[in-house]
Amino acid sequence: MINRALDDWYQYINKRPALAVAYSVLWVVLVCGLAFFWHLGSIGLIDETEPLFAEASRQMIVRNDWITPFFNDETRFDKPALVYWFQAIGYLIIGVNEWAVRIPSAVAAMATIGLSFYTLQWYFLKRDALEGVTLPTRRWFIPSLAAAMMAFNASMLVWGRTGVSDMLLTGCIASSLLCFFLGYAKQQEGEASSGWYFAFYVLVAGAILTKGPIGIVLPGLVIAAFLFYLGNFFEVLREIRLIPGLLIIFGLSAPWYMLVTWRNNDYIDSFFGYHNVERFTDVVNGHQAPWFFYFIVVLLGFAPYSVYLPSAMLNLKFWQRGNWRHKPRVEQLSLFAFMWFLCVFGFFTIAVTKLPSYVLPLMPACAILVGILWADVLTKSPTPGFRFSAWVNIIFVSACSAALFYVPKLLGYDPAAPNIAQTIQQSNITVVSGIIWLVCAIVLAFLVLRKYWVTLIGTNLIAFALFLVFALTPALFILDGERQLPLRKLSAVAVQNIQPQEELIMVGFKKPTVAFYTQRRVTYIRTNQAASQYILNKTAKNNYSSVLVLTQPKKFLEMGLQPTDYKVLGDSGAYRLARVAKKPGF
Repeated sequence: MINRALDDWYQYINKRPALAVAYSVLWVVLVCGLAFFWHLGSIGLIDETEPLFAEASRQMIVRNDWITPFFNDETRFDKPALVYWFQAIGYLIIGVNEWAVRIPSAVAAMATIGLSFYTLQWYFLKRDALEGVTLPTRRWFIPSLAAAMMAFNASMLVWGRTGVSDMLLTGCIASSLLCFFLGYAKQQEGEASSGWYFAFYVLVAGAILTKGPIGIVLPGLVIAAFLFYLGNFFEVLREIRLIPGLLIIFGLSAPWYMLVTWRNNDYIDSFFGYHNVERFTDVVNGHQAPWFFYFIVVLLGFAPYSVYLPSAMLNLKFWQRGNWRHKPRVEQLSLFAFMWFLCVFGFFTIAVTKLPSYVLPLMPACAILVGILWADVLTKSPTPGFRFSAWVNIIFVSACSAALFYVPKLLGYDPAAPNIAQTIQQSNITVVSGIIWLVCAIVLAFLVLRKYWVTLIGTNLIAFALFLVFALTPALFILDGERQLPLRKLSAVAVQNIQPQEELIMVGFKKPTVAFYTQRRVTYIRTNQAASQYILNKTAKNNYSSVLVLTQPKKFLEMGLQPTDYKVLGDSGAYRLARVAKKPGF
């Protein structure tokens, strides 16, 4: 019955081009609007990374310097300039706020999903022509599923709603690879391909301006592996006009690197040495993990659809090289997505420094692979591997449901949010989450037993959407209220009370949000002894009668300060803001 309804609907829109375009746009806007734009700016910035980007972008406007990024009066060479430029432009358009910080990430995610939808829709259109069939359900339903999977997974949600460079990098890399494939396939189909290749080079330049050499290394690795496997590397190399393309990349990305290096002698060592070479060859900032780390990241980051990835890969029969070499280019999309996944996964598995965000660029490939698997389910009998994956899906979702019921008991003590476990338990969010996924598991079991294979992914997607609306979003507000809101409140108090040339000091921790919300330089001091000596030296000078100190209440006594030595300006959450004066008891 469900299959018949889908067939009727997609037959209807397939005969009406204007409706088909409207459907495509509305579907992408709907899933991306819910996943990335809904409540995007409703919570404050999250320590520690997000405000580093936000404040560095604001400093570009304050200093009128669009070349060298600064945070807290110090150069910030962690990332190139593109993400800062986009955030700064957002400030100029809609003001300095959380929306402007996060919109570049949300737009990058939406653009990637939109291009993926188009690529899959065109791919199935051409497959229909090659196979001599008309399958509007496959042509429209599968791209819709893949777009939803791309939006409704933990990895894309987290970084698509966070004002850092990871989603912009993913958008540039994923979109560049899709543009390459479209140019590659359209060349054989007799359609215009030069525009897609040009877009590929522009997007690679964007990736380089977002995160450095990795922006060209990853796309180059994926494309080289794909073409070498097929044996047409040099043929396609001539076709894509590599030398002019490299000139485009260099012309767009090199000027900023040349300018920032000219202005800052230490840029090459800091960025290329520490943040690129050293991250690949050594552990940086303690981000060490075992070799199987990214297996867990992909399993959880692309959950619950990740359980179908092994079946999707085996379904390709990628080992049949001769078969793939004789297929039309357009039919090689699934192999291209497989190489995309394999190269990104393998590259970062080899790298010594490991972070969950590093493999974000392979998430679109995951959705494409699983989407094409579902296309085969529509037209063929499910394989034993697929049936096994369906049962694993049920077990995995059931395990997630059981775990969510016990989340409050698993949460440890957090000094920045001492009441977080109790607040979450009282909100019943974990109970709601557990019920959503338990019902999902029951429905999935029913569908598998009745062999309603097509609706399995749709059930997972609906459950994830409900989980996002009724659990994840409320949980974000709770976390923000417990962890970040106190700092924003005390930042506002600091702005209202700070005197000319009075210094703001943070003791025992580093929370960059304070620098962003106070729009002032903050001095970070790690230890109580160092803070005590620093305050003594500052207040001993005639031109510094007092300093503002932000720390935990117990820290004041640990620094050797008595209640008469400071005036409390505000208490919020786990933090206290006080003025420490030259003369005690004022």
